[in-house]
Amino acid sequence: MGNESDLTTQRLAELRLGSNQHTTGARASTDSSRIPRRRLLQIGGLGALGLNLSTLLAAGERRARGADPTSNGATAVAAAPSGKPIRSCILVFLYGGPSHLDTWDLKPDAPREVRGQFAPIATTVPGLPVAEHLPHCAKVMEHLAIVRSVHHPMRNHNSAAVEALSGRTPLRGDLELLANDPATDFPCYGSALAHSLPGAPLVPPYVALPHIMYNVVMLPGQTAGFLGAAHEPLRVLADPNRSDFRVPELSLPNSLSLADLDARQRLLDCIDAQSRQLGAVEATQRVDAFYQRAFSLLHSREVRHALDLGGEDARTRDRYGRTRFGQSLLLARRLVEAGVRFVSVYDHVTNGLDNWDTHVDNFGRLRDQLLPPSDRGFAALVSDLLQGGLLDDTLVVWIGEFGRTPQINASGGRDHWPDCFSVVLSGGGVRGGTTYGASDKIGAYPALDPVSMGDLAATLFWRFGLDPESVIHDGSGRPYRLAEGTPLRRLFA
Repeated sequence: MGNESDLTTQRLAELRLGSNQHTTGARASTDSSRIPRRRLLQIGGLGALGLNLSTLLAAGERRARGADPTSNGATAVAAAPSGKPIRSCILVFLYGGPSHLDTWDLKPDAPREVRGQFAPIATTVPGLPVAEHLPHCAKVMEHLAIVRSVHHPMRNHNSAAVEALSGRTPLRGDLELLANDPATDFPCYGSALAHSLPGAPLVPPYVALPHIMYNVVMLPGQTAGFLGAAHEPLRVLADPNRSDFRVPELSLPNSLSLADLDARQRLLDCIDAQSRQLGAVEATQRVDAFYQRAFSLLHSREVRHALDLGGEDARTRDRYGRTRFGQSLLLARRLVEAGVRFVSVYDHVTNGLDNWDTHVDNFGRLRDQLLPPSDRGFAALVSDLLQGGLLDDTLVVWIGEFGRTPQINASGGRDHWPDCFSVVLSGGGVRGGTTYGASDKIGAYPALDPVSMGDLAATLFWRFGLDPESVIHDGSGRPYRLAEGTPLRRLFA
């Protein structure tokens, strides 16, 4: 009995850590709560599943730091806003800071050094023009709302990203290389939502793709922060535009079937039962929730189908654009169809010039590199959601961490400008073909209805039927409001 207890404890520890032993594909018996030692060794550990759980669920490192994903309290559900609450949100984040003056808030009557090189073009909404390099978005303008008076105090990329992705001002201030600190960081929108409105058991509540953003260090605002590892996103870190696109974290090795996976689930259940019978202190804990979630995702037909772009119509894929960003937006649409509540899509996020930080040659880079794929992909996403009957239930947000300076610099670029910039909303009950707020004559400061990032956060949660004034707690039990602002109710029908 003592040997069996030692083996059970050791085996449970191996399973929790992701043992790398190989498997013969043997199946566990369902007729007994005891499994012979030889059978345990035959079936092997979770490592054979091909599951990279540190990537899939981001649990290990934060658990080691003492994060407790169950100690943050519950968020109260508010009365529904006008219209029914939305089912999902797609947040499109353009890292680097897109110029509001050269996209959604042109100033054709301003001096040349402010108005720049782009001309306004007509849209489907009379009197509401956009920049000439947004022709696809111009065709869906009746479904878009432009918020032209957004502002916050952070002038550096990393600290501004916290504002844009969590609706909060970072506690450590305006630092260019502000790094992540899971113990004190504010949660991003998707993680806060996953905490407040858990999704269906076979569908992840929050997915982020197609990469993790870095500005020397990992860009803050992409994690669950103090809410803990249980609310981290499922990260899809592969290029959906590649012909061999797959998600290794949700793929089984060729030698392993779903039946073999069921054998491992039964094994975990039996070990858990044995550990309680044997009284082994370390082995009496229930099988880790992250592994249970991994089993569920591997069995989820909805998730596996959503991530299979091979069956998507070629003409639809062409409409989004055969780019990493375009196909990521298509993947986002498929994920919300499958029931995912929140999807973050990050655009042009590598170091170097492949982002929206246009200090040099602002107009050439916008015209030739940045605007065409974003214009095509964003318009296709809105049109696709509309045609599929999903737009009313899905809020789409187009946002960067800040805008660009009204004054064009000596290198033909525009510099960081958080004092006033534009955010675009679509779907989710938004009154399309409208604007909210206004900037002054040169796009420098809000002139009407200033909007904080807290206001945008409150709007997002409110549209999910949540009360922005409800409370979440950090790891030490300190309370925080779900959002610090006030919902933009006038934007919604």
